Amino acid sequence: MVAQKNEEIVVKAVGLTKIFMDFWGRPKAKAVNGIDFAIKPGEVFGLLGPNGSGKSTTIKMILGLLYPTRGEIKIFGQDPQNIDIKSRIGYLPEETYLYKYLTAFETLDFYGALFGLPEEQRRERATQLLEMVGMSHAFDRPVGEFSKGMARRIGLAQALVNDPDLVILDEPTSGLDPIGCREVKDVIRLLASRGKTVILCSHLLADVQDVCNRVMVLYGGTIRAQGELKDILREEDKTQVITPRLSAETIAELKNFLAAHGVKDPGQVSIDNPGRDLEEFFLNVVREASAEVATAGAHANGEIPAYLQGDATQGASGQAILESLHRRADDEAAKKAAAEEASKQQAAAAEKEKKDEQLSQLKNLQHKADEQVDEASKAAEEANAKAAAARDELNKKLQSLQKK
Repeated sequence: MVAQKNEEIVVKAVGLTKIFMDFWGRPKAKAVNGIDFAIKPGEVFGLLGPNGSGKSTTIKMILGLLYPTRGEIKIFGQDPQNIDIKSRIGYLPEETYLYKYLTAFETLDFYGALFGLPEEQRRERATQLLEMVGMSHAFDRPVGEFSKGMARRIGLAQALVNDPDLVILDEPTSGLDPIGCREVKDVIRLLASRGKTVILCSHLLADVQDVCNRVMVLYGGTIRAQGELKDILREEDKTQVITPRLSAETIAELKNFLAAHGVKDPGQVSIDNPGRDLEEFFLNVVREASAEVATAGAHANGEIPAYLQGDATQGASGQAILESLHRRADDEAAKKAAAEEASKQQAAAAEKEKKDEQLSQLKNLQHKADEQVDEASKAAEEANAKAAAARDELNKKLQSLQKK
């Protein structure tokens, strides 16, 4: 798959907010709070921040695994839920989840099949990727037998099997030895040189500094710093000069020269021999040792596949995976609609049952009220009859007295 040549924005977020709710729908945690950022093609974008700062939540919204509570996010100008863009994305999660009974080769072949790659191309890419990550010698071993670092290498390979335009790497060097870390950084640089976009989320700031063009630092779900890495790290009030080795006399003359031009405080001047890069030193030792000693672990200096370098002929258009995803989406929509209809029918039946019960209760109350009215009427009639009888008896007695 060839990276896009135009200047479209790969990822754009405006007012992006994610609030997690509790069981009652009340706000529980504001993981991401109104952030704005844009990532262009060919950039290596560092997503930084301490634990709980919103990095993983942001990545999940980019992937369409979470819906924003507010704001907007677009991937290649499309909604992250649009399945047409999924074939352009490669993702290495923070934890490597692989089918432990599949071999390394079968794992990559499986992921290639999900993207609709033809069998011949899957085999070719799987072989090239295993060589790249230094795991070609273990192609027929089940991944469940691998160490964390070896499984991590397979995870990186699966993220690149579809030659994605956007690669999201969450802690890609976790569990890797310095050789693997260096190779991952070489791959990232190569992808960027081809115009592909890489989002790197890592706590290893040295790795981020080595490969990233721009960084964004999150804290408490908000952006605390963002910009070109070289501009952020530049110390404008200092000057660094690197020269070949100087003699003691030359160094003394240099200090006198600086003092004559206003730099008189010795604490402001540091003149020393630069140290070697530990990573480069380690790799040199390993290169020398690999020529003498065999190892059952991961191998170094794997060749990067031609298709990742842009030289291979792309045989698959990705239409198969899109059609498969469309069918899956249609099936899920049909299931969801059926479930919603069943839920509506159950709710209607429950509502009807509730109304019938209420009507029955009202009828019972009315019947009891009618009985009470009848009893009261009978009691009134009896009272009237007794009163009439008493009145008649009284009249008789009065008449009798009058006669006497």
